[in-house]
Amino acid sequence: MKTPKIITIGVYGFDAESFFNALQAANVDTFCDIRSRRGVRGATYAFANSQRLQARLLALGIRYRHCKALAPTKAVRDKQTAADKATKTAKRERTTLGEAFIEAYHTECLAHFEPQSLLDELESDAQVIALFCVEREPAACHRSLVAAKLATELGLEVEDIVP
Repeated sequence: MKTPKIITIGVYGFDAESFFNALQAANVDTFCDIRSRRGVRGATYAFANSQRLQARLLALGIRYRHCKALAPTKAVRDKQTAADKATKTAKRERTTLGEAFIEAYHTECLAHFEPQSLLDELESDAQVIALFCVEREPAACHRSLVAAKLATELGLEVEDIVP
């Protein structure tokens, strides 16, 4: 089996057409949704709500997996909310994660995450795996932390797709 590649992608900044075109252009065959709540408020991003997202991916021949174990808990998310409040940063405008969030996410999620187990759970022909959450900037999202662990421990190539 060829070593798979990881791409990361968020939804903010994309419209439905450009989002799905970006996935196709990157040759994504497996889509890992690492959100705990699989919805996005507002009509602009309705295409990223779980049912619609899964239907469109299926039509494109892209496998969908919900990897809830990689989603930050409410307690971890609350650490980022507090950091955003302290810096008066709107969630959709954030460009980096707070140190308290990063530390809590490592402790509560990544400490128990075995990167090889993620690959073992996927289809054996998975070649381009997308890690998906909502933030536009990879550094503002936990997907960057997951991707870094996959790159470090398994030597996987990581590419961030931004609008």
